[in-house]
Amino acid sequence: MTCYDRRDLGLLLLRLSTGGVLAAHGAQKLFGWFGGHGLEGTGQYMESIGYAPGKLSATASGLAEAGGGTLLALGLATPAAGAAAAGGMAGAAAVHMPHGFFAQEGGYEYAATLGLAAAGLAVSGPGRLSLDHALGHVFDRGWMVPVALGVTAAATALMVGARNRRVRQRAEGEQETLFEE
Repeated sequence: MTCYDRRDLGLLLLRLSTGGVLAAHGAQKLFGWFGGHGLEGTGQYMESIGYAPGKLSATASGLAEAGGGTLLALGLATPAAGAAAAGGMAGAAAVHMPHGFFAQEGGYEYAATLGLAAAGLAVSGPGRLSLDHALGHVFDRGWMVPVALGVTAAATALMVGARNRRVRQRAEGEQETLFEE
């Protein structure tokens, strides 16, 4: 008989809550569920905030959140799932950064919390109450953690950097238009 300890129960609760919220958030983007705008509406929004092409950005973001969140909740491929979700939330945090920290002011608090929880789960592992454990951790090896986080960090840095350049160029173009008038 297997006896589970507090750590396993705590990781299960953290995985279910963080993964569930991320999965629902991603489903808003992908399918328009839970009051979301689906790929069309989210794609238009992504384009307006500098993530281009918008529909592709919405798809990538939705998959990172819905896919990463679902896998986190299940405790399956935890390093990759946590890294993907953390990368998605880093992209969201970049959008909210100019508004400060607190969510009530439009800040990055919510995105940072979800991203850090997902990254923490990638590092800590899923615990024994998980599919990774049941499958002998074939998708949760120690070497997978730095690889997943490193690849995601590099891809996220490129995407956020490109987005920030677009936003800066757009702002400079608007200033030039104001001076010409």
